[in-house]
Amino acid sequence: MAKESMIAREVKRQKLVEKYAEKRAKLKAEGDYVGLSRLPRNSNPIRMHNRCLLTGRPKGYMRQFGVSRITFREMASQGLIPGIKKASW
Repeated sequence: MAKESMIAREVKRQKLVEKYAEKRAKLKAEGDYVGLSRLPRNSNPIRMHNRCLLTGRPKGYMRQFGVSRITFREMASQGLIPGIKKASW
């Protein structure tokens, strides 16, 4: 499980990204890079991390399923993911 503080930090970043999305798009369209540099750094969507929906793990994230590789493997071996068969892992 990820630390609660790390997950809270990601939630805070997500809120900043949503808050400044329109302003960022407008400044980018105008080519005003000085204005972009004045926005908070965490308002840039690049700074977001993908995290496993179940465990909060940031590494080994599989975008197609939204979970980490470990969670994916556990779910596949239990038969919770349709179309995935355990071959030999």
